[in-house]
Amino acid sequence: MPHHAEMDTSAPSPFVNGETLKMFPGRRVRTVVQVQHNEGGVLLGLSTDGHQLTIRGATGAPEPPHYIEVIGIADSSLSIRAESCTDFGENFDGVAFNGLCKLANDKYKYLFL
Repeated sequence: MPHHAEMDTSAPSPFVNGETLKMFPGRRVRTVVQVQHNEGGVLLGLSTDGHQLTIRGATGAPEPPHYIEVIGIADSSLSIRAESCTDFGENFDGVAFNGLCKLANDKYKYLFL
């Protein structure tokens, strides 16, 4: 039986940055990264809080320095297996998104889950 068959994918997808990704192993998450390198469906992206994340299965992702929203399963503390990627262009407010991630995983968590 494949490993991913046991993963919990029924709950809402929490907003994460590089720091909070590790809180959701095996869960579906959503984040925004700035594309740094994309080769053969493996993308290296910089999270809004400065962590380098590996995104697997990011087919059709744009070239650097575009930002993309990634929804997928957290494989590890620094990697996500993408289910979908959305191009957010070159102008994205990473600071605001990072603030959203902090709120969504702290005292206002109940508003997002």
